[in-house]
Amino acid sequence: MPDIIDPAISDYLLAHCTPADDVLQELAAETRAAFPDAARMQISHDEGELLTMLVRLTGARTAIEVGVFTGYSAVCIARGLSEGGRLLACDVSEEWTAVARAYWKRAGVDDRIDLRIAPAVETLRALPADPVVDFAFIDADKTGYRAYYEEIVPRLRPGGLVVLDNVLRGGRVVQPGDQGADVAAIREVNDLVVADDRVESVMLPMRDGVTLIRKS
Repeated sequence: MPDIIDPAISDYLLAHCTPADDVLQELAAETRAAFPDAARMQISHDEGELLTMLVRLTGARTAIEVGVFTGYSAVCIARGLSEGGRLLACDVSEEWTAVARAYWKRAGVDDRIDLRIAPAVETLRALPADPVVDFAFIDADKTGYRAYYEEIVPRLRPGGLVVLDNVLRGGRVVQPGDQGADVAAIREVNDLVVADDRVESVMLPMRDGVTLIRKS
């Protein structure tokens, strides 16, 4: 598989964005120690800074996150929300999100986050149909991406933003011989987004690929 980012470039990128504060550094360290086999699911710090900036640029007050893990990205999103903003955070793991809750409190953003432990598609379908969502971040099970996207886009306000993570799957999306379920699901949603006349999008070669999707 091709390298998406050369390690030397990765180090340079991380050295040239706003540095992580103590809370984020300690959260990343605890995640690696507590869940070494799953720690790769945590976003990198530069992607976290991108999320904060995008939330601020959109002036978001109502946000959704699908896939919380230990809460790093939720901290980044919550920090960018406008005053009075709320983040609906969807996950199925009490174990992972117990770590998240502790660090949300330390970061001073716990009062902005509504954590729902349930299958995310059920949580999303239960939301009002009104297009009031300003920002959404999808970083969960890849086979669920299409369902999450289809539930969120109608609820997104005009000008609202959806961010999809892991849209390159380590470069495997361009390997025809790779027909694994996750890769096939990501190819499907990538094709869906670019053909969706409700939105405009751009795919960025950041980390494992990030797509920014703006509702028209």
